[in-house]
This record gives sequence, structure tokens and C-alpha cells, in this order.
Amino acid sequence: MQITVTGQQVEVTEPLRKYVSEKIGRIQKHFDQMTTTNVVLHFEKRKNRHVVEATVNAKGTTLHADSEHNDMYAAIDELADKLDRQVLRHKEKMTDHHRSDGGLKDQKSG
Repeated sequence: MQITVTGQQVEVTEPLRKYVSEKIGRIQKHFDQMTTTNVVLHFEKRKNRHVVEATVNAKGTTLHADSEHNDMYAAIDELADKLDRQVLRHKEKMTDHHRSDGGLKDQKSG
């Protein structure tokens, strides 16, 4: 999976880039069909808020999440949790819950 980290009004340092890669890479454990992830870090001076946005491109879907917090690392943590929930929900939707031949024999014989 390719992770691209960019900044607007923020200098993306190497420790920040590693932290984002570590947190977003955690999501790949749940869903290995992810191809690219674009993460954008913002800083809003007027509100003194850090905003993090991510778009995950995976086979068959695109997931997007954003997060705001006073601390950049806390915003990244919150974003990773949101994406993790979205990935698990998407994976659950893709799973076939129908039984192949399950209880049909019992219903017909009754």
C-alpha cells in the first residue's frame, strides 16, 4: 500500500510522516485490498485547530474520513480510529452472510 502525506500550512516532518504511516498501516491488517492512501494535514490559525483528512482507495471502494483536534497527533489517532471502523464495516458488507443450503431442508419437510 502506498501512503502519501502532504501538508497545508504544516511542515510534514519525518516523525510526523512515520506516525501517520504507522497508524494508517494498522488498518491494512483488517483489509489487505487497499491500494493507495492520501493523507492531508492542515492547520487552521484562526481556530488554532489541526485537521487531518484521508482518502483510502481500495479494490471496489473509496473511503474518506477527517478529524479535528488541538493536537496533530491526537487528530491522527482519531482519524485512524474512524478509518478502522469504516474498513471493518465495509469488510462486513462484503462478506456473504447467506448459507448455501442451511435450513431449507428443515422448512420443506415440515
